[in-house]
Amino acid sequence: MDEYRTARTAPAFQDPRPRALSVSELNHQARHLLESSFMQVWVEGELSGFSRPSSGHWYFSLKDRKCQVRCAMFRGANQRVRTPPREGDQVRIRGKVTLYENRGDFQIIVEHLEPAGLGELQLAYEQLKQKLQAEGLFDPARKKPLPTTPRHIGVVTSPTGAAIHDILTVLARRCPAIPVTLYPTAVQGKAATADIVQAIERAQAHGVADVLIVGRGGGSLEDLWCFNEEAVARALANCQIPTVSAVGHEVDVTIADFVADLRAPTPSAAAEKISPDQQHWLRRINEQQLRLAQAAQRVIRRMGTQVEHLSARLRDPRRELQEKAQRMDELELRLNKIMGQRLERLRVRSDHAGQRLAMQSPIRQLVSSSEALNRARERLGAAFELHLKRRRDQLEHAAQTLHVVSPLATLGRGYAIVRDPENQIIRDASGLEPGDRINARVARADISAEVVSVTPINDPSEKAQN
Repeated sequence: MDEYRTARTAPAFQDPRPRALSVSELNHQARHLLESSFMQVWVEGELSGFSRPSSGHWYFSLKDRKCQVRCAMFRGANQRVRTPPREGDQVRIRGKVTLYENRGDFQIIVEHLEPAGLGELQLAYEQLKQKLQAEGLFDPARKKPLPTTPRHIGVVTSPTGAAIHDILTVLARRCPAIPVTLYPTAVQGKAATADIVQAIERAQAHGVADVLIVGRGGGSLEDLWCFNEEAVARALANCQIPTVSAVGHEVDVTIADFVADLRAPTPSAAAEKISPDQQHWLRRINEQQLRLAQAAQRVIRRMGTQVEHLSARLRDPRRELQEKAQRMDELELRLNKIMGQRLERLRVRSDHAGQRLAMQSPIRQLVSSSEALNRARERLGAAFELHLKRRRDQLEHAAQTLHVVSPLATLGRGYAIVRDPENQIIRDASGLEPGDRINARVARADISAEVVSVTPINDPSEKAQN
């Protein structure tokens, strides 16, 4: 026991080494240091390893020739990006530098992402594209069909550019008979947008072209930007002439390409698409002539054979007429016979119906009903007279009974009803005094009188009671 007590009270062992941080503490301090040192940064690089899980967050890396850095863009921020980036895109991001503590990964939390280099133009392009698409300007249902064989071609482009030269060269080779009208305009610079809109309006007002090519040759995005303007897009959408957009090279895609009724990758391709090939026409004309001649020969041979067959089968028309007349006579006789039989059946049915109607005539019923009505009227009169007599007898009896109990009958036997001046019946004369006025009602008169004297009379019934 003493040894055990001594061991428990011995001083604890002191480790001379400095205190070690846990991994969590280290990552937490590193994250705090990074976030406090870098408030917000802009970084440009090539996008790599892009992934978008079901949560809607984006995870990717930005890299250059030497290094790369992990990035995360959460759903609330990436919803503001018009067009999701693709693998290999050059992008610029704005975000916060931090550390993902669970894995100790250095990363950037991205708050904004845009294409690098021409980011503002590209953003404006995407915004306008989405706006016009939402309005239905790109809808295939609203696009007008192009004529298969145009009678007149209009071209909206620069008169000194390569586009008009390429278009005229192709048209001269394919179908030089189609007339072409140039509506000159600037195709580059700030004033180009208004010039293009006015040229399209001039083409509509002119009213000769049944298809309109709008375009220019190749160039940078800035050079082609007038074909990405909203005014040009709406002018193309409102144009009543079918339009073909032919801007730049095949890799160049502008807003005008989406709005126009047809997109051609180059001006030369636009001329190819809308013009027929005269060589092809000549070949088809020759083929059609040959086929027509062969078909005509076949028809002539077939018609000749038919004429021969008909000549062999042809009969004397007078005999045909005689047979038709005889047939008509037979049909007339049959028709008259059938009509006579039909009329006879209808007559017999009409006679039978008349007999049945006479047997069921309502005159008998009316006579019988009239007699019954007269008898009922007589019975009703007799019953009414009897009922009236009974009511009259009852009334006389009631009158006699009423007369018996009526006070007027009592007055007729010599009695009177005496009232004071206030019209109250006097039942006891003890309240009267000489000089009082009274009214007496007798059988057929009212009498006003003055009391001269009041003489009491003994009532035998009172004595009996006493």
